[in-house]
Amino acid sequence: MSKSQKIIIACGGTGGHLFPGIAVAQELKARGHKVLLLISEKKVDAQASQKYLGLRFETVRAIAKPPTFSLKMVSFLWLLRKTIKQCGRIIDREEANVVLGMGGFTSFPPVVAGSKKGLRTYVHESNAIPGRSNRMTAKRCTAVLVGLEEASTHFPDIEVIHTGTPVRDELEKLPSRQAACEKFGLDPLKKTLLVMGGSQGARRLNEIVAEGTEGTAWQVLHLTGQADFERLSEQVGKRDGYKILAFCEGMAAAYAASDFCVARSGASSLTELSHVGLPALLVPFPFSADDHQTANARVFEKAGAAILAHEKDLEAKTITDMLSELDDGIRESMSESMLNLADPAAAAQIVNVIEG
Repeated sequence: MSKSQKIIIACGGTGGHLFPGIAVAQELKARGHKVLLLISEKKVDAQASQKYLGLRFETVRAIAKPPTFSLKMVSFLWLLRKTIKQCGRIIDREEANVVLGMGGFTSFPPVVAGSKKGLRTYVHESNAIPGRSNRMTAKRCTAVLVGLEEASTHFPDIEVIHTGTPVRDELEKLPSRQAACEKFGLDPLKKTLLVMGGSQGARRLNEIVAEGTEGTAWQVLHLTGQADFERLSEQVGKRDGYKILAFCEGMAAAYAASDFCVARSGASSLTELSHVGLPALLVPFPFSADDHQTANARVFEKAGAAILAHEKDLEAKTITDMLSELDDGIRESMSESMLNLADPAAAAQIVNVIEG
């Protein structure tokens, strides 16, 4: 083991930043390092971090940058300066050696504060096309870490290291299918479709899947997000074999119970799907920055691990026809391609960079 270091990981805002950050923190702690995770004030961060009792969390303000010529820039710059100072005080208190940002606007102030103090600083980009926050953050970094090789070309003036994107250690060993189905009240002998609409504008996708699965041989485990839970519950009613959850705390069981998935193509979801070998229909969020979710999905479609469909082209019949054609051979081939895209050593590789 290398000499013990003190590392700050900025990873809040969304599950796509939080969970990979937790995975890196778990690996760092296992190697004897001291870690503090900085998360946003959002409810999703507080909710998701509660069960990781062995890790330390602290909240900082996450501020999205408005358009450059917006009147909101004045308040943004004032709050940004205030948050950078807050992060600087945290760095001093923790006597940190390294600051790692896992992406998003929560990463920018801690990395800037660390850079000003002469620390080694890194940012991790999990998407094929980096967001504007990571492009800004990268300018203050020692190196950029990427989950997909396709992102490398977007950082031409800085060292880029391909590490993969980490997954939480709870996904290292899935429960049995029998136990997983029992957890959700599903039949282990029936094929299960996992639906992860996500929290961003998933209303139409949720509606299409609910309609398209009616009358098929598939049972459904549908994670709607809090905003659409009540409405979709009314749409589905008491249909047999259709389980709806606003939020799932047991994703290992959800993956173990499932044979196929319908999901957005955010990097974190794709990383977890590849890790567990679950093939998918990927429906990119149509308003994602720089359409990065489509770029992510194309990587998986090209590898034969997923089917790419744009929401504007999606109909209930698309779902019905797809499910009728997904025989065991097709799903097994796609599952194998999914597993080939996984990088199970991603957390270890990120920690190797930090230690090195």
